[in-house]
Amino acid sequence: MNDIVLIAIREEAPDLKHMMNLFYTGVGKVNAAMTASEVITKYRPRRVINFGTAGGITVAPGFYQCTQFVQRDMTCEALGCTPGQTPFETAVHIGNTIGLTCSTGDNFVMNPTLAIPADVVDMEAYAIAKACEKYKVEFVCWKYISDQANATADTDWRESVAHGQLHYINKLKELNLV
Repeated sequence: MNDIVLIAIREEAPDLKHMMNLFYTGVGKVNAAMTASEVITKYRPRRVINFGTAGGITVAPGFYQCTQFVQRDMTCEALGCTPGQTPFETAVHIGNTIGLTCSTGDNFVMNPTLAIPADVVDMEAYAIAKACEKYKVEFVCWKYISDQANATADTDWRESVAHGQLHYINKLKELNLV
């Protein structure tokens, strides 16, 4: 398989479950890192594609490419790190394309007053990007903004979790993968 598609959960793209190169990571950084590493070492893909839902911080609902990835729940200011920076590392930047910054953390953001240095928030992309960086695999990431990371984010996400699916299918067609 030259291209692997990673999505956190089946509910984000129920009509894609037939794809042989689609794998579900599960929710969160640990699950995403483990699955991405396992799939990369087993199949040796040329490229990993990540689709999924995300909360919008600076952007409205829609479909966006992300190219920079930080950890939202990594706080080490005492070591001189900026919020989201992993100590002794820089943010993961992927490719030559200008895209959004995705802040990944193991929490569902529902507070727009938090100072999050990113355009969107999710729970898996940073971990997948790190695995791809480690194994020198091309990584591309598109997120569907399902909510605005505010007090209604949980309800909004539940109502729109699969709304990105048509965007994912169109992107796969554009990439000649379906």
